[in-house]
Amino acid sequence: MKRFSDVVEANGAVKLKDRAAFIENLDSFLYAAVFEPDAARKTALLTAIKEAAKQEGVLPCSIHDFYMAMGGDYAGITVPAINVRGLTYDVSRAIFRKALEHRVGAFIFEIARSEIGYTKQRPLEYSTVVLAAALKEGYKGPVFIQGDHFQFSLKNYQKGKEAETEYIRGLVKEAIDAEFYNIDIDASTLVDLSKPAVSEQQRPNFEHTAMLAGFIRENEPKGITVSIGGEIGEIGGKNSTPDELSAYLEGFNASFKGEKGLSKLSVQTGTSHGGVVLPDGTLAKVKIDFDTLKVLSDMARKKYGLGGCVQHGASTLPEEAFDMFPKTGTVEVHLATGFQNIIYDSSHLPDEFRREAYQFIKTEYAGEKKESETEDQFIYKTRKKGFGPLKQKWWDLPAATRGEIMKEIEQKFELLFEKLKVKDTRALVDRHIKPLPVKKEVYL
Repeated sequence: MKRFSDVVEANGAVKLKDRAAFIENLDSFLYAAVFEPDAARKTALLTAIKEAAKQEGVLPCSIHDFYMAMGGDYAGITVPAINVRGLTYDVSRAIFRKALEHRVGAFIFEIARSEIGYTKQRPLEYSTVVLAAALKEGYKGPVFIQGDHFQFSLKNYQKGKEAETEYIRGLVKEAIDAEFYNIDIDASTLVDLSKPAVSEQQRPNFEHTAMLAGFIRENEPKGITVSIGGEIGEIGGKNSTPDELSAYLEGFNASFKGEKGLSKLSVQTGTSHGGVVLPDGTLAKVKIDFDTLKVLSDMARKKYGLGGCVQHGASTLPEEAFDMFPKTGTVEVHLATGFQNIIYDSSHLPDEFRREAYQFIKTEYAGEKKESETEDQFIYKTRKKGFGPLKQKWWDLPAATRGEIMKEIEQKFELLFEKLKVKDTRALVDRHIKPLPVKKEVYL
């Protein structure tokens, strides 16, 4: 096996000394970078791998211009935004395989503020792993990587407004540096329903979002317009209304001082993150208010020029629901827990490892179990937190085991790409998205 220094030169600029050997040994190079204990060396290795992928035509991009085109002339598709919590390299490779097979260009990889913590994937690691997966599968062109739910914690905000705001600013800066050129700001947690007027209820939301949108514009690379999303309703709460959408967007537009503002808006129409779990561990059926989703998406596009509205918490919905998103003008749908469920529930995941993960969760997070919850409900709700602390053990599962699980993941994406109408969108994306490589210096 080749050493990294044998095939990659990193003396400021990154140069591949042996392209074939780099790609052949990419799995081991990436593994070493992800699990490198020295923080500085880890950053350098990840950056070098990402730069090499970019040189090979795998380019992080903003989806802003594509969404603006959809706002003016709706294309009848819904872009899947995929949160990859575990086995990130394997899952990303599976997604790129399906994208290549069906000429899919409109799809997003994302990770939320909370997921960055409990999956132990900082932005640089996440973006590098995704780009490496694309390179390994031979995918070239725009790759959309997104910061999902860069959310204000109401609890933290009430303790210290400035500290919480500075934390979000720091996360935004870290994400942009890692080439997340798509960021969703979620200040919906700050909505004040005690106010009588909807505009005043939404004021903390749109003012904080406008402030952060300005910060993003100040920090985005020259020539790149980061796609920014806002949110008007906490997912899992009451359904959003046209009055809330208007109050939020009117307020945002009045508060935001830049030329290019939001490209999309997340709304609540009946889902909850992860689904609603019954005592036996199965999921309750969820009914989305598609009529409201269509009304809100039409308003966002036709009145305010956005790409449309975004639906969160959709991955656990029944298959027939996904046909409705393109029909209602939903610009983007966020998908996370369904893929996690495939991994944990796969018959190919060794029972011994599953028991180890569940025992870890029951031990480490025992304090999070509510008295009213059954053990099945607690495990389902909490098992997402088994990916980070056990990350290396997940990556160390036998290749054959991971391969069989990925076949199940690919079947899911076959279905989603079909129902969301994103097959054969590569040419459409290429028409609107012109990648602009941003060079990063690295020394090894």
